[in-house]
Amino acid sequence: MSDGGRARRLAGRIKQIVATVLEMQVKDPRLGMVTITDVRLTGDCHDATVFYTVLGTEQERAETAAALESARGVLRSEVGRQTGVRFTPTISFALDSLPEDAHHIDELLAVAAEADADVIRTRAGASYAGDEDPYRKPRVREDDEAS
Repeated sequence: MSDGGRARRLAGRIKQIVATVLEMQVKDPRLGMVTITDVRLTGDCHDATVFYTVLGTEQERAETAAALESARGVLRSEVGRQTGVRFTPTISFALDSLPEDAHHIDELLAVAAEADADVIRTRAGASYAGDEDPYRKPRVREDDEAS
């Protein structure tokens, strides 16, 4: 078993190597605008999951996934050569859902902002249903005021 610090450092190094190799060495025309967002290693550092995002349509995402799968052996060889670890982790790719989640959150925030604007517009012409100060105050007797 490895410690968490070593796994984090190795994951960061794998992220850097994969991004560089994809940019400089992999010449697959199916490979689109790819960004490597994260790498997660298992506790024993034998399996690495590389998270990525692709700018483009669903078809471009599918083509990029196929290109990454075909380049997986080259990427693993390069990771093993550059890291020098005893056992080179197996590499799998997963499409990162972060951009879609962020877009969904932006939509929810827009709905909340519109609801807030509706409340402000409704409140602008409103008046109190009763007195402005709804709290009870002690009664003042008229003869106390006169004296």
